[in-house]
Amino acid sequence: MTVLARSELAASPLADLHAIADQIGIDSFRRLRKAELIDAILARQGSEEAGEPAEPQEDTTGAEEDGGEEPTRPRRRRGTRLRRGAGAATGADAEGEAEVESEPEAPKEARERPAARRRSRSEEREPEREEDARVAEGVVEVLGNGSAFLRVNPPEPSDEDVYISAAQVRRCELVSGDRVTGPVRTPRRSERYPSLVRIDTINGGSADAVAGAARFEELPVTWPSERLALDAGDRTLEAIEWLTPLGRGSRAVIVGGRFAGKSETLRRIARALAAHDGLELIVVLVGVRPEEIPDWQDAEPAPAAALSFAASADAQGQAVERALDAAKRTAARGGDVALLIDGLDGLHGQAARKALAAARNLREAGSLTLIATATRPLGGETTVIALDGALAASGREPILDLAASGTLRPELLVGADGAEAITRARAAAIEAAA
Repeated sequence: MTVLARSELAASPLADLHAIADQIGIDSFRRLRKAELIDAILARQGSEEAGEPAEPQEDTTGAEEDGGEEPTRPRRRRGTRLRRGAGAATGADAEGEAEVESEPEAPKEARERPAARRRSRSEEREPEREEDARVAEGVVEVLGNGSAFLRVNPPEPSDEDVYISAAQVRRCELVSGDRVTGPVRTPRRSERYPSLVRIDTINGGSADAVAGAARFEELPVTWPSERLALDAGDRTLEAIEWLTPLGRGSRAVIVGGRFAGKSETLRRIARALAAHDGLELIVVLVGVRPEEIPDWQDAEPAPAAALSFAASADAQGQAVERALDAAKRTAARGGDVALLIDGLDGLHGQAARKALAAARNLREAGSLTLIATATRPLGGETTVIALDGALAASGREPILDLAASGTLRPELLVGADGAEAITRARAAAIEAAA
């Protein structure tokens, strides 16, 4: 494992620190404060460099096909590190290095006897089926490299957890929080965890039916019609709630120049949305100042990915894409998810527009709400929240620039009277600015 400096650990999300602690065998790491956890990781790294044996690490590389052998040690490309997120994937690190899903190293006997590897899959599996009588049930936790673990005693990891290959995650479109069942094979030589042979049920339904369901992009959509309340005792959020209302499925961008308060406003919205029951919240930081990352990491939920502006546009786009994939699967199955992105400016133009276009209210399923920050509107938004830099600099609130803001079809969210009130307020704001 790459030796990490204290500064790198301090800049990492708490979820990543938990993953590192789990991998190097630190006991009861979830009970430690961040500073204590960093000290424990540094101490363990020091003991390993000195030659002291470490406890077995949790493998996070994907076994190949169903029931495929769980690799015992990933082969990594120089300059990359393998990291595990707490839910949705974590993306590239804060230095801009994109994570690379490592290819598993073939076992020694497989390299020595290639002919045996060419047997049909059914011939390889047949001897296992008699011993695979145990059926496991648990909650899925998807890792940053695409593979997953079935937590049999969620949310805490245990030695009874079952490894799920990346191929199974993709085929069944699993997301963190799914409850699945399936037969398990015992660990092979040098493997720490048992592996899932196949997935029989997902959330009580047939895995085949879930995997064969309509794709997210093919589901019919409609305008957002259920307003998201932002009751927070905050004048700016109150103005946004009633003058630029947000709904489940909104496609919203918070715009403004430098120091207009875009990131702070997004953080306040995140705190308000975290109180909503039945709304899954995913936060992705891309292209932000390094000093802003800890502000988000101390909140709930912790960011699924956190990249500074030093990261490449490709790395930022990959982090957003992973979060979008998880959000789409949740919405397609009937769940409501809000994806908050700070911000879109560092992405390639097409990647930013693709992310924005993913937000929608699905007529026969759930919803994907996207709220992001950007210097200016991209086009295609259902809501634009423009901030006034002069008001922000003077400390006056609300800092909403109502003349430059707006929501399409607001009557669906605040009613006809509310929509009329918005029209009158915007007209007054435009007249005052003239």
